[in-house]
Order: sequence, then C-alpha cells, then structure tokens
Amino acid sequence: MTASPSRGVLARLAVLPALGVALLAAMVAFATPSGADTTWSVVPADADGPDGRSVIDLELAGGQQVVEHVAVINRSTEPVDFAIDANDGYLTSKGYFDMRPSDAEPADGGAWITVPERVTIAAGATSVVPVTVSIPRNATPGDHPAGVTASLETVSGQVRVQNRVGVRLNIRVTGDYVAKVAVTGVRAEYVGSWNPFAAGSVEVTYTVANEGNVRLVTDNQVLTSTLVGESDWNDPSAARARELMPGGSRTFTARVPGAWPLGPIGTTVMALPSPAGEPLPGAAAQRSAVGATVWALPWPQLGFLALLVLAFFAIRLNAARRRRRIEKLIALARQEASQEA
Repeated sequence: MTASPSRGVLARLAVLPALGVALLAAMVAFATPSGADTTWSVVPADADGPDGRSVIDLELAGGQQVVEHVAVINRSTEPVDFAIDANDGYLTSKGYFDMRPSDAEPADGGAWITVPERVTIAAGATSVVPVTVSIPRNATPGDHPAGVTASLETVSGQVRVQNRVGVRLNIRVTGDYVAKVAVTGVRAEYVGSWNPFAAGSVEVTYTVANEGNVRLVTDNQVLTSTLVGESDWNDPSAARARELMPGGSRTFTARVPGAWPLGPIGTTVMALPSPAGEPLPGAAAQRSAVGATVWALPWPQLGFLALLVLAFFAIRLNAARRRRRIEKLIALARQEASQEA
C-alpha cells in the first residue's frame, strides 16, 4: 500500500481490514526535505530483509524476549537520516489502527519495544532495523498493540511537520484469555411511514465494548417484536468486521424494517464476539444481549380510519339530503296534481 501525504499533512499508519483483522501493509510516504522529494517504506523483515509479512504477530509469555526486524527502504535519490520510534497502538473511532504520537510516552506494548533512535540510509538502499520486544514478567495476559515507525521531519515556513510510516505489532501475552463484550446505551426510535399501508422501521443505536483482554470482532444482531410478528437485522457492513481492542468500544446504528405501529415494540440487541485473527483455544466467547422498548402509535392508520368514517357519514348525510329533496319534489308534484284535478 502507498500513501502520499502533502506538505503539512501527517502520514498516518494505514490498515487493511481482512477477516476481522486490521493488517498494516507496507507504506510509502512522500516528504520534501531540502526541496527534494523523499520516498520511503517500512515493512516487516527478518535479518536478511523484507519477509513478505504485512504485520508482526507475536505471542510471548511474561519474561520472554524476542528480536524482530523491520526493513526501512529509502526510495529517494539522496541519503536520508530517519528517526525510529516505537509506541502504543490504538483504533480510531472508525476502527482503523493508529499509533500514539512519537512525543507521547508509551504506557503499554510500545514500552516493551527497543529500537535504535536513528538510522541513516543511502539513496536507494534498504536498512534492516532490529526490534527487540521484552515482555515484563508481570505483564497482563492478552493483547497489547504497538507499532514501530520511521519518521522524517520537514519544515514549511514556520511549521514543522513529522511524516511517519510504520509497521504494526500485535503483541499477545500468554495466559487466561477472555473474549467478552458488553452492549450498552441501547436507544430505539420508531420511524413511521405516512403511507397507512406500509410498515415503518425501528432505528436502533447501541455501543459494543470489549471487556475482555484480546482483540475481538463481533457479530451484531438486532431483533424487533410486535403484535404481528418479528423482524431481525444482521450488520452486513465492513465496519462490523473491524476489530475491537481490549477496553475499546464502538457505536453502531441499525434500521430494522417491517415494524407496524401497533403499540410497544420490543427491541433486543445481541453481540456475539469472536477473536480477531487466529482462534484462541480455551477462550469461550461470552455474548451480550440488551433489550429496550419503544412505543409506536398507528397515527397514519388512525388518520386513514378517521377519513373513512368521515367519508361514510358524509355519504350518509348527502344521501339523506337527496332523499329528502326527492320526497319533497314528489310531495310537490302530488299537490300540483291534486289541484289540477
């Protein structure tokens, strides 16, 4: 994957969601130091160079240490001095992977990573950078996302811009894995149709929070129940497949069609989690379900019924008037006939 940030734009870590796992692909950034374009990429590697991976997955026990590598490729026509840093990873509100700023002190997985502070790479050359991951003995089991970046600062006028390109590290500490979510903030609203012969829909907003210690994707389902039957909805969007980090949450909106306004409409939101990435033996998924009720009164149907009643009485009244008029004409005709006789 390539990225081309312009002046004044920070090149962020990009990800590709696939099968519920956001994979950080190789990235290329463009900056403008000293008036010349500089292009570089950062990819996972072994000691010999790029190894074809798009993300570094690690599963280690507390107290273990491993040395990984990333390859920084200088694709420009002049030597470049890159700053190397590691920090904690997180998900944006839309579910994409990102890293804390380089000047922020890492507090989780990023604090366990040691990298060289800088590396100078000749034009067109590749440098393999060692990445040492040391897990504390008392580390909490579960996922601790992090990342490693190669960055370059540029100055435009009085504005200093840092362009960062990096690789994602999925660090998992072995132990008791918990796959658990909670559904909160369920709000249901009935959206009716002014067509009395058409059903309305129920718009449901809810939040799913990851209360476990591993990355999760959730299968979200919404069920509505009325006096005339039930309707259900399954989230088909790509957003559903984007993962939730431990302690993270995301808000969803669903619209369930086919709801007739016949009083109370029961709404149930259910989220069934599954681990992002490889299955976790022994980690039972704990689903969460929350219900809510919304009232829907059949105003269009009542209005249509009122019109029918009014039309019925109008027809009856008009018929009565016509009958009285005819009777009056008949009586007048009879009176004239009797006078002529």
